[in-house]
Amino acid sequence: VQLQASGGGLVQAGGSLRLSCAVSGSFRFRPMGWYRQAPGKQRESVARISSVGSTTYADSVKGRFTISRDNAKNTVYLQMNSLKSEDTAVYYCNLDPPKANWGQGTLVTVSS
Repeated sequence: VQLQASGGGLVQAGGSLRLSCAVSGSFRFRPMGWYRQAPGKQRESVARISSVGSTTYADSVKGRFTISRDNAKNTVYLQMNSLKSEDTAVYYCNLDPPKANWGQGTLVTVSS
């Protein structure tokens, strides 16, 4: 499985971004997740989606972020609303649990 995250950028606090993750290889029946790593911190799980669309979220993003998947397009999305400065991080997608190579991720910077 290879993963390519995109859609990051600079946004003001309170704004929104939509991240995309293009997945090559076996995808349809595999749980997926979005993860992030802020400067000086360990990588953490942000959101998970099962092969049939069940979702779970970290408490810090619950109610603001939405994970979804399009199995026909081999793509996983992360809609991020009401962004806060503490959401600034490099965002990665991976399997759940994360067994694939991480890839470069996409940088999200939220200015206050």
